[in-house]
Order: sequence, then C-alpha cells, then structure tokens
Amino acid sequence: MSHQEWIINPPDPRSELLAQALKIPFWVARVLTNRQIYTPDEARSFLFGDASCFHDPFLFRDMRKAVERIKRAIKNKERILVFGDYDVDGILSVVMLTRAISDLGGEVDYYIPNRLSEGYGLKESSLETIKKKGANLVISTDCGITATAFVARAKEAGLDVIITDHHQPGPTLPPAEAILNPVLPHSGYPEKNLAAVGVVFKLIQALYHGHPRQKIVSHYLKLVAIGTVADVAELKGENRLLVKKGLEQLKQAVNPGLKGLLEICGLLGKKVSVWDVGFRIGPRLNAAGRLGEAEAAVELFFSSDDEKIDLLVRKLDRFNSERQKIEEKIFQQALNKVATERLNEKYKILILGSEEWHRGVIGIVASKLKEMFYRPVLLFAYENGQAIGSGRSIEGFSLIDCLHAHRDLLDNYGGHTQAAGCELSLERMPEFRSRLTSYAEQTLASELLQKRIFIDLEIDLDELDGQFMDYFHLLAPFGIGNPRPYFLARRVEIVSPPKKIQNKHCKLIVRQKNYSFEALGWRKAEWADHFRRGDLIDLVFTPQINEYRGERLIYLSLEGAKRL
Repeated sequence: MSHQEWIINPPDPRSELLAQALKIPFWVARVLTNRQIYTPDEARSFLFGDASCFHDPFLFRDMRKAVERIKRAIKNKERILVFGDYDVDGILSVVMLTRAISDLGGEVDYYIPNRLSEGYGLKESSLETIKKKGANLVISTDCGITATAFVARAKEAGLDVIITDHHQPGPTLPPAEAILNPVLPHSGYPEKNLAAVGVVFKLIQALYHGHPRQKIVSHYLKLVAIGTVADVAELKGENRLLVKKGLEQLKQAVNPGLKGLLEICGLLGKKVSVWDVGFRIGPRLNAAGRLGEAEAAVELFFSSDDEKIDLLVRKLDRFNSERQKIEEKIFQQALNKVATERLNEKYKILILGSEEWHRGVIGIVASKLKEMFYRPVLLFAYENGQAIGSGRSIEGFSLIDCLHAHRDLLDNYGGHTQAAGCELSLERMPEFRSRLTSYAEQTLASELLQKRIFIDLEIDLDELDGQFMDYFHLLAPFGIGNPRPYFLARRVEIVSPPKKIQNKHCKLIVRQKNYSFEALGWRKAEWADHFRRGDLIDLVFTPQINEYRGERLIYLSLEGAKRL
C-alpha cells in the first residue's frame, strides 16, 4: 500500500463564532474556515448564495467596448464568426455565444480548428479560412490572448477582433477591439478563475442587459457548469456559484441535444454531480475534439431533429470508446517505460514521448500517471519533426511557470498551473528534457512528491445522519479550490471480510459505537489483501449518499486507512 501523509487542519477560533452567527453545526464552520471563509457574510454567500451574488459583467474593463461592437455588427448585418477551441470549455463557449448572437438577430457562424491538422488557437494561417467565411468581426472563445500576430494581420485585412479567453497572456497583448480575460492584471473583473464558458456567460449577460428576453440568460448556466467542471477550473467564489446553479438546472434540461447527451450518460431527469460531468458528460464531448471531430459536439446542441440527435450522441459515445482504447494503449506503454527504467525513482518530473502516441489523448494519460506516481508528467506525440506535448502537475509545482522559464526552446505553449501544453522541434527535445529535469530537481521539494491528505476534522460515525448530509451537500459542488471534506474516524472495526469489487475496488463493512456503515475504497483493491475481519483501523473518508429503490443510504468513500 502506498504511503500517505495525513494532515489534520488545526482548529481556528473563528469557527465557533461562525457557527454561532449562522446557527450551523460546528463541523460545517470548521470546513468553511479550512477553506479561508471566515466572515458570516462570506459563509452565507457560500452556503446559500444565488444569482443575485453574481458580479456585474460590466466590471470587465473592455466589456462596454465588446458589447457596443457586437451590437453594431448585429444592427448593420455584418457577418460575425465565433472562433473557439476544441475542448469541452471551448466547444460549449462556441455553442453559447453563437446561439446568443443568433437569438439577438445577428448573422453568425462558428469555426473550431481541427486539433490534429490545424492545432490550437488563432494563427496567421487561420486568416484565409475566416476570409472565406466572409466575416467582418471575429470573436475568439477560449483562445486568442497570445494571438498578437493574427490580430495585427486581421486589422490590416479590415477585420475586427474581440478576444474572450482565460489563459495567461504573452509579453504583448493583441491589438484587439476588446479583450475579456479575467487573469489580466487590469481586467477589472474580481473573479480570476473563470473558465472560458464563464467569460462568455458574462459577455452574454452584458449583451442581454436591459433586453426584454434578459431572463433567458440563466438557461446558459447548464453549459457553464459543464464547461467549468470539464476544464478543471477552481470552484471558488463566483465560479463555484455558477457551477452550483448550472448543475441544479441540468435536471430540467430542455435543449434536445443536451437531453440526448444526458440520456446516453444515464443522467436524464436525475441530479447531476461534478463527478457525473467530469467522468460521463465531459469525456464524450471532449472525445470529439480530441479525435478531430469537434463539430459533431457543436451540432448536437443546435439540432432539434430526434433522428439526427440520436445519431450524434451515438457518434460521441463511439468516439469516447475509441478514445478510451487509444488512451489505455498509451498508458500501458508509458507505464512499462517508467517501471522498466525506474524513472519515478530517478526523476522528480516524468517526460516521455513516442511517434506512436495520439496527441489528442496524451493529456488524459499524463493525468493518470501523475496520480499514480504523484509527480509532474509531460507526454509528447512526435509528428513530422515536432514534439506536441501535454502535461499535468501536482500541487506546489506550476507547470505553466516551468514552461515559461524554458520558452526559448518552445515554438508554442500555454495553459495553467496544473495543466499545460507546448510544442517544440523534436531536435530540441534532449535539451528540453535535460533542462526541465534540472529545473524540477532545484524547485520541487521532495516532500511534495508524497501524497498528502488534508483532513478537515475528526468525527465519530454516530454523527452521520440525514441532517449531517443536508449540510454536507450545502458545501458542494466540490473540486479544485473547494475540495471534498475529509473526516477522520478512529478505532473503527472491520466487521466482515473485505471484498474486491471488479478487481479494482475494495468494500468493507465497518462499525464504531454500534453504528455500522458500508465503506468503499475506490481503486484500492489491494486493501482486500491487506486488511482482515476484526482489524481496528483509523479511516479517512468522505460521506456519500447511495439512492437505491427509493432509499437514501449513507456510505463512506475511503481515501485512507491505517491498521492500529
């Protein structure tokens, strides 16, 4: 069993004050202060906030300029082109903005480059495609903040460009008509963690401001929730509220394409969780873009024909199956290389590549390897003398900062702290690998390579009841920035022989103070060989609800277990 470090968050005296002010259980207040929520107003907004808590979209410095230019284009019947990225966040941003502009009377089309043949973002080579579409105004979604050369060329050609993005800028901002990007130091917008769908939602809010149909804006929150979760954006502040409200609405989806997607995921009419989005909905949409078929995902949301929708959702389902097979093959090849050469024992960062690997899925494989070996991972697909890479990182090591420090070797790069991509000449790979290995050795502390579990507080199992779970669900949705709370229960007895489930998971029945619960260790099948009936153990867990035949049963989702 892999070693874990358990860290119990120290109590904060403000927890007691928070519990008293809001009349909430002490354990809820402890979870809130562990997430740097200290005042009653912050806590009230976190637990009970609604759409009235959303920030004014016109706080974006360039929002009025963007709205005025789009409205002028609509009024003058100019051709508008929405240009997006091919991941879930980019696809849904395109869907949202195209639909909104069309609803407002605009002549609008969209374009998503093919991931495999065209690559990411607005490039000078994109100009010819855009000209053929007859556009007068181009609006980027989920890309464009580093497209300085493209925007300059577009202006020369008489094209106006508005950029909506959430990635880090390059040394020079593009000379666009307006830029909406919350990470810019002078963006004016207080929520810095918006995904691309969040930025587009704020633009749609501003476009409909004062419009008779202003109320329809809230319907876009369903897609905002899916895109934000799929992009693994931080679920804090307004971002978390956008996702919370969007997930609530997914149970009442009315868009035929969205309903078809939910149905094939087994979620139609059901309460949808962050997990459902991350592992059921998102991968089906993402697979289309990864395999160079992003347009199929966009078409799904614009179609009202039942036959076509059925065809498209089955197509996305098939893409996802193909993606899984490709991904598993690459994962096994990478795993064998790491194990054979004991790379995880030699290096703090894993850098692997192959001409056989599919560039569309290496990011997912990097994520799996990162979790397995708990260190940053960069995987590369070698194509036509170029190395196209995608990486995932652990807490405490910024992948985008690492790439930025070695930008002299790169033809292109971008991303975030824990997920980033890059491209460079294959002949530069040896130097790139050498320099990144040295960089990680110098900047990544060895203790960060051991997985740490941060425990919110210690509780007894007799505290787990319906009321506890009601408050627990007020803390959701969980994700980066708002992690699922973990609790520690001591001296818990295993009362039946541990069982392996599908040879992947471990099932225990545990008891403390005559209160028994089913406990599941996901992807922890080895526990069944390690523990025995009658063992006394300490458990780190998060409580979950299993709805079965109308009953709501509480079970423990285990993160850690230690025999006493």
